[in-house]
Amino acid sequence: MIRIDNVSKSFGGLQAVRGVSFEVAQGSITGLIGPNGAGKSSLFNIVAGLFPPSSGRVLLDGQDITGLPPHKLFHRGLVRTFQIPHEFSRMTVRENLMVVPPGQSGENLFKTWLRWGKVKQQDSEVLDRVDDVLKFLEITHVADELAGNLSGGQKKLLDLGRTMMTDAKMVLLDEPGAGVNRTLLGKIREAILRLNRERGYTFCVIEHDMDLISALCEPVHVMANGELIASGSMETLRQNEEVREAYLGGGASGRMGEETPRQNSTDEGASS
Repeated sequence: MIRIDNVSKSFGGLQAVRGVSFEVAQGSITGLIGPNGAGKSSLFNIVAGLFPPSSGRVLLDGQDITGLPPHKLFHRGLVRTFQIPHEFSRMTVRENLMVVPPGQSGENLFKTWLRWGKVKQQDSEVLDRVDDVLKFLEITHVADELAGNLSGGQKKLLDLGRTMMTDAKMVLLDEPGAGVNRTLLGKIREAILRLNRERGYTFCVIEHDMDLISALCEPVHVMANGELIASGSMETLRQNEEVREAYLGGGASGRMGEETPRQNSTDEGASS
């Protein structure tokens, strides 16, 4: 579905990404791991259209999307989440979901006057879709809560919900487990698996939690110093000396198989 073809990116004298190539197959949950500073987020930002590569190409379903801005990629079915959620904090969870679908007739003042029947019908369809998302993610109990009041894990679930309000073909997940307690992390893991298995979503996931990557992803690609150094299953990668050296050289928080510290205090009571 996504093909990254010899992509490089330089920022002044710093080469953040160096000739990286790999594919994300349709229907897969593909992992992208590596120690801090490996170039993972820079590569994600290139694929998501936040900035163009210095060289190389990105293809979606065989179509060259290199350098297309995020809003155009959104309409082609490619969306991304961020390590720090970007919710509308003064709107409710329900309202955050309602604003996502593009081209709603109610957004046009003249259509609300002249085609009220169509606006009302479309609003009803959007609300039905919102209800489906809330139930699927098991967050109906916070539907009318301001999004800014949610815990970190609930905000990550809301991010997943917003991707469900689009016609996404490909979802880039940037550290879905960061800052999430273990209970809600389990819910996020199950939601991703169900979206993949039951609704056909394709994911590419950046994550430092190796247990989460092991539970979700096949295959997994490893970056270090801007380069792709290995690909395969987590079982295989754990035995790869080059991968182990890259992680061991990245400090305790980046070691293979060791859990990255979580900000559990942000999610106290969130699973109720």
